[in-house]
Amino acid sequence: MHPHVHAVYAFLDLTGTFAFAVSGAVAARQRRLDLFGIATVAFMVACGGGIVRDVCIGATPPVGLSNWHYLAVSLVASALTIIAYPQVRRLRQPVLFFDAIGLGLFAVSGAEKSLVYGQSVELAILLGTVSAVGGGVMRDVVLSRVPAILERDIYALAALLGAAVQVGFIYVGWIDWWTPWFATAVCVVVRLASLYFGWRLPVFADGAKR
Repeated sequence: MHPHVHAVYAFLDLTGTFAFAVSGAVAARQRRLDLFGIATVAFMVACGGGIVRDVCIGATPPVGLSNWHYLAVSLVASALTIIAYPQVRRLRQPVLFFDAIGLGLFAVSGAEKSLVYGQSVELAILLGTVSAVGGGVMRDVVLSRVPAILERDIYALAALLGAAVQVGFIYVGWIDWWTPWFATAVCVVVRLASLYFGWRLPVFADGAKR
């Protein structure tokens, strides 16, 4: 892979770390956790999915634990969220906004890293999705909320689409600086559009008469 393209993916990963850390810090702040609790939840959201991905593909120790940049970015995001919390609150549903950005960034970088480690196309898409949704699931469980992937929201599906677009680009040989950004945009736009327009996945009635 060209060094410039590799740098783009590394930037995507750290940017996703920052976005997810902000979403985790905001959610923890809304639950009135203390400073340590906010930092812990932020790091969990930022690196949880990536750690699961790295363990699955054999990239050990996971980069979220072995590279200090991820912890540093998470702590900076936590500090900025605490300091600028009144401004962050002015964003409409800030947790969902930053979560959507992190979702797209991690879906793409996770799928790309899985391919680099020799995984199949199908597994790369799956692990890209795991990278994107894993931290959010951990956050929701710790904060006693129903995880978004278990609700009717288009959440994991958006990550799956972003990962699939990125893997598709790599599969056909379209590897350029813009391809990961396009794939990320697909995920983010689908996620935000589903929130704005109220798109939901179908549910099935049990058919029982009452």
